[in-house]
Order: sequence, then C-alpha cells, then structure tokens
Amino acid sequence: MTDPTTRFQRFQQRYRDGEIPWDADLPPPEVIAVADVLPPGRALDLGCGTGRACVYLAARGWSVDGVDFVPEAIIRAEERIRRAGVTDRVRLFAASVTDLRFLREPYDLVLDVGCMHGMTAEELRAYAGEVARLTRPGGLYLLFAHLHDETSSEPPRWIAKGEVEQLFAPDFEVERIEYGVTHVCETTWPSAWYWLRRRR
Repeated sequence: MTDPTTRFQRFQQRYRDGEIPWDADLPPPEVIAVADVLPPGRALDLGCGTGRACVYLAARGWSVDGVDFVPEAIIRAEERIRRAGVTDRVRLFAASVTDLRFLREPYDLVLDVGCMHGMTAEELRAYAGEVARLTRPGGLYLLFAHLHDETSSEPPRWIAKGEVEQLFAPDFEVERIEYGVTHVCETTWPSAWYWLRRRR
C-alpha cells in the first residue's frame, strides 16, 4: 500500500502522460450486466476515472455521480460526458472517496472498478463507512479489486483475499464473488468481483 500523497502523484502523472491502460470505450462486462437487469435509478461511481461507467449508465436513464481524486481524470470525464450528450444526468466531483460528506442522496447502485484496493487500512475504514452511508437499504455495491498474491515475497500492494468481506460485513451481505486474474500491459494480478447487498 502506498501513502495517499505518493499514490495521488503517481495517478496524476499517468493522466498527464496519457498512460491510462484501464480506460476504454465501455465499462467492464460486469457493470454492463448489472445495468441490463436493474431499473434505472441513482448510481455512484467511486474512482470514476474518465467517466466510462458514468456515460454508459446515464445513456440508459440513470442519474449518476462520479468521484475521482485526480483533477485530470475529472477533466477527461467532463469532456467524455459532454460528447455523449448526458451532462444533464451526470455530476462529477474531484474529491477523495474516503470523505464524501458533500453527498447526501442514497444510491441504488454504488460502483468501484479498481479504486479502493490500493488504500491504507485507515483509508479503507473511512471508505467503507461512506459506502455504507450512501448505499440505500437493499441497494447494490459492485466492486472490482486486485488481490494479494499470497506466493509473493514482496510487501503486499493490494487488498488481502477475505478482507473485503470482513470490511463490509456489518452493513452488507455478500451475494456473489468471482475470482480471476487481471492482465494490465505485461503485469498480472489475482483479482475479484464482489456483489454486495446493503442490509435492510
């Protein structure tokens, strides 16, 4: 886990240099599948990046709020949303996902595609509290995270297998977990998708 300042600087430089391999026209298939079955409502995209999920959901009738701590990401997202013609259904905020006091609305769907897995323990506790506060009872929290490689001798970079369930256990029920491997450029990591339902 890197400290927040170093992490911010690394991601800011990536956006400035255009080195954002996770950017694509469409969100991951897991997000698309959820959008296909849920009726449009209110969605929150945590670590929204360039806004691909925001645009996809808004085009299908959702009202979407996107949050990212990198201003350069928000600038790119604003342009993408403008080009897609969905500015009336998307709000963007340059802020930390660990402090979302400016948001009050309960959300039917909360997304995190690769944001929380690099946080410190203190950040994770704050983040989990915000997710619980902002997800309506019965709402869905859809999370993608890289996991520790338990065979590696290096200091852990991502979140440990089983930690997600423990972190959200007080407020969410695990509906489904799908484990896999993620390839980014020439690097691979164990990873997982989590479908967590806010307790009523």
